[in-house]
Amino acid sequence: MSLFSKSEPLVVGDAAPTVKAVTETGETIDLAAVYAAQTYTLVYFYPKADTPGCTAQGCSLRDAYTDLAAKGVAVLGVSNDKPEAQQAFKAKFKFPFTLIADHDKTVIQAFGVPTTMGFAKRQAFLIKGGKIIWADYSASTAEQAADVLKVIAA
Repeated sequence: MSLFSKSEPLVVGDAAPTVKAVTETGETIDLAAVYAAQTYTLVYFYPKADTPGCTAQGCSLRDAYTDLAAKGVAVLGVSNDKPEAQQAFKAKFKFPFTLIADHDKTVIQAFGVPTTMGFAKRQAFLIKGGKIIWADYSASTAEQAADVLKVIAA
Protein backbone atom coordinates (compact mmCIF):
# COMPACT_ATOMS: atom_id res chain seq x y z
CA MET A 1 0.00 0.00 0.00
CA SER A 2 1.29 3.43 -0.94
CA LEU A 3 1.58 6.23 1.57
CA PHE A 4 0.43 8.64 -1.14
CA SER A 5 -2.52 8.45 -3.51
CA LYS A 6 -3.21 10.72 -6.38
CA SER A 7 -6.06 10.36 -8.80
CA GLU A 8 -7.34 12.99 -11.15
CA PRO A 9 -9.25 15.60 -9.13
CA LEU A 10 -12.64 16.75 -10.30
CA VAL A 11 -12.69 20.04 -12.17
CA VAL A 12 -15.28 22.75 -12.74
CA GLY A 13 -17.99 21.40 -15.03
CA ASP A 14 -17.63 17.78 -13.91
CA ALA A 15 -20.63 15.94 -12.52
CA ALA A 16 -20.51 15.75 -8.74
CA PRO A 17 -20.07 12.21 -7.40
CA THR A 18 -23.35 10.58 -6.37
CA VAL A 19 -21.99 8.21 -3.75
CA LYS A 20 -23.40 7.23 -0.39
CA ALA A 21 -21.41 7.83 2.78
CA VAL A 22 -21.57 7.42 6.56
CA THR A 23 -22.17 10.49 8.72
CA GLU A 24 -20.84 11.26 12.17
CA THR A 25 -23.96 9.59 13.60
CA GLY A 26 -23.32 6.36 11.70
CA GLU A 27 -26.27 6.96 9.36
CA THR A 28 -25.98 6.68 5.58
CA ILE A 29 -26.25 9.87 3.54
CA ASP A 30 -26.86 9.97 -0.21
CA LEU A 31 -24.89 12.86 -1.71
CA ALA A 32 -27.18 12.98 -4.78
CA ALA A 33 -30.17 13.65 -2.48
CA VAL A 34 -28.27 16.46 -0.72
CA TYR A 35 -27.40 18.10 -4.07
CA ALA A 36 -31.05 17.86 -5.18
CA ALA A 37 -32.38 19.37 -1.95
CA GLN A 38 -30.12 22.45 -1.90
CA THR A 39 -29.21 25.29 -4.23
CA TYR A 40 -25.52 24.69 -3.44
CA THR A 41 -23.58 21.99 -1.66
CA LEU A 42 -20.09 22.60 -0.31
CA VAL A 43 -18.14 19.36 0.12
CA TYR A 44 -14.92 20.15 1.93
CA PHE A 45 -12.14 17.72 2.76
CA TYR A 46 -9.75 17.92 5.68
CA PRO A 47 -7.01 15.63 6.96
CA LYS A 48 -8.02 14.85 10.55
CA ALA A 49 -10.72 15.82 13.03
CA ASP A 50 -9.74 18.05 15.95
CA THR A 51 -6.37 19.19 14.62
CA PRO A 52 -5.52 22.92 14.41
CA GLY A 53 -5.99 23.56 10.66
CA CYS A 54 -9.04 21.35 10.40
CA THR A 55 -10.59 23.06 13.41
CA ALA A 56 -9.94 26.53 11.90
CA GLN A 57 -11.52 25.45 8.61
CA GLY A 58 -14.60 23.99 10.33
CA CYS A 59 -14.96 27.00 12.62
CA SER A 60 -14.78 29.34 9.60
CA LEU A 61 -17.77 27.52 8.12
CA ARG A 62 -19.56 27.32 11.49
CA ASP A 63 -19.17 31.04 12.11
CA ALA A 64 -20.55 31.91 8.65
CA TYR A 65 -23.16 29.15 8.64
CA THR A 66 -26.12 31.53 8.89
CA ASP A 67 -24.88 33.42 5.80
CA LEU A 68 -24.14 30.19 3.93
CA ALA A 69 -27.54 28.70 4.76
CA ALA A 70 -29.27 31.94 3.68
CA LYS A 71 -27.64 31.45 0.25
CA GLY A 72 -28.91 27.85 0.10
CA VAL A 73 -25.57 26.17 0.88
CA ALA A 74 -25.50 22.73 2.51
CA VAL A 75 -22.09 22.02 4.07
CA LEU A 76 -20.56 18.55 4.26
CA GLY A 77 -17.17 18.06 5.91
CA VAL A 78 -15.24 14.92 4.95
CA SER A 79 -12.25 13.16 6.48
CA ASN A 80 -11.37 9.51 6.85
CA ASP A 81 -11.92 9.61 10.61
CA LYS A 82 -14.32 7.10 12.13
CA PRO A 83 -17.87 8.21 13.09
CA GLU A 84 -16.98 8.51 16.80
CA ALA A 85 -14.13 10.93 16.08
CA GLN A 86 -16.32 12.98 13.73
CA GLN A 87 -19.14 13.08 16.27
CA ALA A 88 -16.79 14.26 19.04
CA PHE A 89 -15.26 16.90 16.71
CA LYS A 90 -18.71 18.18 15.72
CA ALA A 91 -19.90 18.34 19.34
CA LYS A 92 -16.73 19.98 20.67
CA PHE A 93 -16.89 22.85 18.16
CA LYS A 94 -20.69 22.97 17.76
CA PHE A 95 -20.65 22.48 13.99
CA PRO A 96 -24.20 22.89 12.62
CA PHE A 97 -23.44 20.79 9.52
CA THR A 98 -22.91 17.14 8.70
CA LEU A 99 -19.51 15.49 8.91
CA ILE A 100 -18.81 12.43 6.79
CA ALA A 101 -16.76 9.64 8.34
CA ASP A 102 -15.14 8.43 5.12
CA HIS A 103 -13.08 5.67 6.72
CA ASP A 104 -13.13 3.58 3.53
CA LYS A 105 -12.26 6.68 1.44
CA THR A 106 -15.25 6.26 -0.90
CA VAL A 107 -15.98 9.99 -1.04
CA ILE A 108 -12.30 11.00 -1.05
CA GLN A 109 -11.63 8.75 -4.06
CA ALA A 110 -14.85 9.75 -5.87
CA PHE A 111 -13.78 13.41 -5.74
CA GLY A 112 -10.20 12.54 -6.70
CA VAL A 113 -8.78 14.09 -3.53
CA PRO A 114 -5.14 13.10 -3.04
CA THR A 115 -4.06 11.54 0.24
CA THR A 116 -0.76 11.60 2.07
CA MET A 117 -0.04 9.03 4.77
CA GLY A 118 -3.72 8.06 4.49
CA PHE A 119 -5.06 11.58 5.17
CA ALA A 120 -7.07 13.59 2.64
CA LYS A 121 -5.57 16.80 1.28
CA ARG A 122 -7.46 19.94 2.25
CA GLN A 123 -9.74 20.69 -0.71
CA ALA A 124 -13.24 22.05 -1.30
CA PHE A 125 -15.83 21.70 -4.04
CA LEU A 126 -18.96 23.81 -4.56
CA ILE A 127 -21.78 22.02 -6.35
CA LYS A 128 -24.88 23.44 -8.02
CA GLY A 129 -27.33 21.43 -10.08
CA GLY A 130 -25.23 18.31 -9.65
CA LYS A 131 -22.15 19.92 -11.24
CA ILE A 132 -18.91 21.22 -9.77
CA ILE A 133 -19.00 25.02 -10.15
CA TRP A 134 -15.90 25.82 -8.06
CA ALA A 135 -12.94 23.79 -6.89
CA ASP A 136 -10.32 24.85 -4.35
CA TYR A 137 -7.35 22.47 -4.45
CA SER A 138 -5.53 24.17 -1.56
CA ALA A 139 -8.47 25.08 0.61
CA SER A 140 -8.04 27.82 3.16
CA THR A 141 -8.42 27.14 6.83
CA ALA A 142 -9.60 30.44 8.32
CA GLU A 143 -11.03 31.86 5.05
CA GLN A 144 -12.98 28.86 3.72
CA ALA A 145 -16.42 30.38 4.27
CA ALA A 146 -15.40 33.79 2.88
CA ASP A 147 -14.01 32.10 -0.26
CA VAL A 148 -17.29 30.25 -0.83
CA LEU A 149 -19.41 33.36 -0.26
CA LYS A 150 -17.27 35.30 -2.78
CA VAL A 151 -17.87 32.62 -5.42
CA ILE A 152 -21.63 32.69 -4.85
CA ALA A 153 -21.72 36.50 -4.98
CA ALA A 154 -19.75 36.63 -8.27
